[in-house]
Amino acid sequence: MNTCVIGLQWGDEGKGKIVDVLAEHSDIVVRYSGGANAGHTVVVGDNRFALHILPSGSVRPDTICVIANGVVVDP
Repeated sequence: MNTCVIGLQWGDEGKGKIVDVLAEHSDIVVRYSGGANAGHTVVVGDNRFALHILPSGSVRPDTICVIANGVVVDP
């Protein structure tokens, strides 16, 4: 099964939180757009992670994360 999370507007819609919940049960998480200005915070147990470029699933040890072609990377 494939699941896609897409926001209807720009800004804080909670997409990162939804992806984090779904990533717990997913094999692969892909970030396909956005840049460093789009941040999200993920809490796993007692640990808090502030992510910008990385997909929310990157803190899950068994989840493969992919940064796709449309993501703007600012080194």
